[in-house]
Amino acid sequence: MTVFEGRFTDVGALRIAVVVARFNDLVTSRLLSGCLDCLSRHGIDTGEASGQLDVAWVPGSFEIPLVAQRLATSGRYQVVVTLGAVIRGDTPHFDVVVAEVSKGVASVARDTGVPVIFGVLTTDTLQQALERAGIKSNLGWSYGLQALEMGSLMAGLPR
Repeated sequence: MTVFEGRFTDVGALRIAVVVARFNDLVTSRLLSGCLDCLSRHGIDTGEASGQLDVAWVPGSFEIPLVAQRLATSGRYQVVVTLGAVIRGDTPHFDVVVAEVSKGVASVARDTGVPVIFGVLTTDTLQQALERAGIKSNLGWSYGLQALEMGSLMAGLPR
C-alpha cells in the first residue's frame, strides 16, 4: 500500500500565485498577511523580488476565478490561492456572488489540474469576517498551509 501525503517542508521549488479581492480589503488584506506569514515561515520567499510568489489583485470576489484560471494555465505555478470576503447584505447579491465564485474556483482546479485553495470567506456580518481574518484567528494562515500541502502532495502523486 502506498500512502500519499503532502508535506510542509522542502518547498524550495514550489511557485505559488495568490489572487486577492480588493472589495472588503479591510478583511482581505489581513487574510493576505496571514497567508504570506505562513508561507514565509515555511520557507517560501515572499519578498518583492521573489521568484516563488506572485500576488494578483482583482476588483472583487466575482473576478477571482478568471484570474485564477489565467494563472493556473500559465504553467508557472503549482498552486493558486484565492482570497476574498463576501458579506451578506440586504439583497440576493450575496447568494449570486458566493455561488459563482465557489463554482468558478472549483472549475479552475478541475480543468487545469492545478490545486486552487478556496480562501473566500462567506459571512453574515463584517464582525464575523474580521474574526476569521485576524481578530480571533487568521484563516489566511490556514490557506497558506493548504497551499503548501497540496503543492507537495501533487508533486508526489504519480502522473
